[in-house]
Amino acid sequence: MWRIFGAVFFENKGHFVDEAGKSFKKEAIIEFLTAKHIAMYDMAEEVIRHRDNASDKDLEIIKPLDITKVIAQLPDLHSIVATGQKSTDTLIRQLHQANMEIDCPKVGGYVLLSVQNRNIRIYRMPSSSRAYPLSLEKKAIMYGNMFHSANP
Repeated sequence: MWRIFGAVFFENKGHFVDEAGKSFKKEAIIEFLTAKHIAMYDMAEEVIRHRDNASDKDLEIIKPLDITKVIAQLPDLHSIVATGQKSTDTLIRQLHQANMEIDCPKVGGYVLLSVQNRNIRIYRMPSSSRAYPLSLEKKAIMYGNMFHSANP
């Protein structure tokens, strides 16, 4: 994700990468997210990984995030971005269980959710994982388009 954000906002996929330490620049990421008013959270609060890998197919969600509670607690929220299929499926399922009927957006697109007298854009983006078969450059273009449409 941080390489995508670097490419989108700084035209440098290594912007958030600490090459010497082979890690990401945590403080720079926190500062950036705070300045851009971007909050990030998992769609699951409790999971089981059935294999020692990052694949969503081996991930079992035990306790999903209560997205309706998050929406209620954040009155300035105007967009929710699901990154990947499992995240999107979990989000849409949670909304449907709360009687919020919404279609699943196409990858790279969004649908509107009307709730609490406001419209919230629900985006479906490709997974940021290197395992997802789409180049970083193409992901960056899609994420860049999403950020520009979410924040005109």
